[in-house]
Amino acid sequence: MADSLETARDVLVREAVYLDEQRWDEWLALFTEDCEYWMPTWRTEDALPSDPQAEISHIYYANRAGLEDRVVRIRSGRSPASVPLRRTTHIVGNVLLAGAEGKSSMRLRSSWTSHVFDPHHKRTDVFFGHAYYELRRKGKAWLIAKKKTVLQNDYLPSMVDIYCV
Repeated sequence: MADSLETARDVLVREAVYLDEQRWDEWLALFTEDCEYWMPTWRTEDALPSDPQAEISHIYYANRAGLEDRVVRIRSGRSPASVPLRRTTHIVGNVLLAGAEGKSSMRLRSSWTSHVFDPHHKRTDVFFGHAYYELRRKGKAWLIAKKKTVLQNDYLPSMVDIYCV
C-alpha cells in the first residue's frame, strides 16, 4: 500500500509541475477520457453543493474533452482570462489515501496552495484548499478519473482558471 500511495503522490505532484510549467499535453495525459473535473462554489459558509450539473460551480468539466477545449483556448491567446498567462507555483501536501478498490482504483485527499502572479495587474494572489481525487489504473500508469477541488478562500479577486488551482 505504501508503494501505491507514493505512486499516487507522484501523480499529484506531476499535475502541479505540469501546470506550473504550462506543459498542457502532459497535464491532459494525466486524466482519463471520462474524467470529471469540478471546483464547486460554497452554497453556504458550511456546505458545498453535491451535484455539479444542477448547481453553480467555479469550474466544471464532465470529461477530458472539456479540459482539452480549455487548453486550446489558453494556447490560442484569445481567452481574456488567460492573457497574459499568469505564472504559478503549486504546492501539494498532506496526501492521504482515502480508500482503495483492489489494485485498480484509489481515492486520495490532499491539501494544496497555489501562488499566482498576474503580470497584467502586477499582483500576486494565493489560493488554497484541499482536493479529492479518484485515480484509476490504466496499464502501469495511474490516471485521474475524478478531481474535486475545494477552494477555501473563495473570494476571488479576478477570474480563476484551471492553472490557478
